[in-house]
Amino acid sequence: MNKRKFKFSSAFKYVFLSLAAFISIFPFFWMIIGATNKSVDVTRGKLTIGSNLMTNINNLLGSDLGFINSLGNSAKIAIITTIVALLVSSIAGYGFEIFRTDTRDKVFNILLLSMMVPFSALMIPLFKMFGYLKTTPLKFIGLNTIGAIILPSIATAFLIFFFRQNTKSFPKDTLEAARIDGLSEIGIFFKMYMPMMKTTYAAAAIITFMSSWNNYLWPLLALQSPEKRTVPLIISTLGSSYTPDYGMIMVAIVIATLPTAFVFFVMQKQFVQGMLGSVK
Repeated sequence: MNKRKFKFSSAFKYVFLSLAAFISIFPFFWMIIGATNKSVDVTRGKLTIGSNLMTNINNLLGSDLGFINSLGNSAKIAIITTIVALLVSSIAGYGFEIFRTDTRDKVFNILLLSMMVPFSALMIPLFKMFGYLKTTPLKFIGLNTIGAIILPSIATAFLIFFFRQNTKSFPKDTLEAARIDGLSEIGIFFKMYMPMMKTTYAAAAIITFMSSWNNYLWPLLALQSPEKRTVPLIISTLGSSYTPDYGMIMVAIVIATLPTAFVFFVMQKQFVQGMLGSVK
């Protein structure tokens, strides 16, 4: 009787997990299949591989939307944002956890409260601020520049909170030993903290890169020149045309998905360890 219950329970789990996996994977499968078909076949829901892939690719790359240029813009913004955000946020998280002051927790709580403010409430102040910077000597970070996209993302409350929580697992004995040996705080951070927290950096890098690559709303407002548009803006333009070419849109989505998928699959092991707070 117990064996039958065990077999039934195992069979139910496998059926449920298989169904969940199918539901999760099907949109990606349909996206890839759609990239090989004509627009009319995509709208009809055709689920077999077609012969229109190269035509869709040529239409996308040959259009005057500048898709290749948008890939470069997105890559530049995502890479710079990831590198600078990891450095700034990890320093902040390290400082909040290691250096104890009377006002530390108060400042950190205020920082956490900022996570409750929706970005839609910040758009107008940000737009006005970067619009003003455009009229000053700091115009290189004003509206219609990649600096205006990068700056709001380099010190998010979530990343600082993430690094602070993971810094709790940083061995304090190692920190004290380094101080006794005469290593400066900067040296401790770069020579000991960063190498030991590499899994945390990997997890934060994946989150930041994906968020920056897929960012749509703020670039839509801040980037006003067609040659500076990012991939999400181009895909949105393709979908909002009078007669959308769904085959070409699917190709664009597949290409836009590849960088984030590559980053995740290459660093998935470190991502899991970093989310669990592992220290190497």
